[in-house]
Amino acid sequence: MRKIFAVPVVVLSLGLGLVAPAAAAPTRVIVLPGATSAEAITAAGGGTFYAADVLGGDIYRGDVRRGTAELFIDVPAGFQTVGMDLDARHGLLFVAGGPVFAGGQGKAYVYSTRTRALVASYDLGNPRTSLINDVTLTPDGAWFTDSLQPRLYFVPVIHGVPGPVRTLELSGPAAGPLGDFFINDITSTPSGRTLLVAPVTGQLCTINPVTGESAVVDKVDVAGADGLVLEGRRLWAVHFNNRITRWRLSDDLSRGWPDGEITDPNFAAPLAAAKFGNRLAVVNSHLDTGTSPTYEVVVVDA
Repeated sequence: MRKIFAVPVVVLSLGLGLVAPAAAAPTRVIVLPGATSAEAITAAGGGTFYAADVLGGDIYRGDVRRGTAELFIDVPAGFQTVGMDLDARHGLLFVAGGPVFAGGQGKAYVYSTRTRALVASYDLGNPRTSLINDVTLTPDGAWFTDSLQPRLYFVPVIHGVPGPVRTLELSGPAAGPLGDFFINDITSTPSGRTLLVAPVTGQLCTINPVTGESAVVDKVDVAGADGLVLEGRRLWAVHFNNRITRWRLSDDLSRGWPDGEITDPNFAAPLAAAKFGNRLAVVNSHLDTGTSPTYEVVVVDA
């Protein structure tokens, strides 16, 4: 059984009935059929999610309510899907193309969820020195991370069509050394005016998408985190060591406070998550063991 906190149950028996905390919803494990690896996931409205096979690149569509998943886009050989986010308004899936195990490729892809076709591809960085690791959508377009370079890449969406890419050079604590793995996941505020990243330093950093200047969010420790989920001023960080930490952030995003931890025996080196109401859909990578007969999305209380 999944545990967040051990909370004592208080019983009132003065003829007023029984008062007890609400029971946690049971964990649900959704297998991605045929997947040989897994990392990326994004919410698509209602209970629908998209998740991906990292090395094979294939994209699955699933439903957290029904507990089902099926192959949705059979990606061509040689493509990978490391990070992913959805422009739901225009039905566009933006994919960070990695790869994670080979020197960098510098690629990004855009697929249509309406036709399942590849509608755009980008050479964002130098194939030998870049690793395009993750992506987040804002009202104006998609921001991609480069884990080996101190920069982000922005692909605008203009009248529903992905536009030309531009590069944002980073400064401050989010700008790591050239060639060293540094920034992993990225998320953004709903307005897109602030981006948040999790460098390997274990700090959470904000980035100004106009200037590239960054700053540390004080008192937040996300060491070992790969996935970030932001809702209002609440943050969930998915850690490789089978836990998810929760944080509350100040209105100006300058500092944070711990707000609990989520663990589950079904976690197996989780890397990313998407939020559905009061539930999180978490992707098992199984990178702690190197391989697994199945790869899953684990749905737990947030």
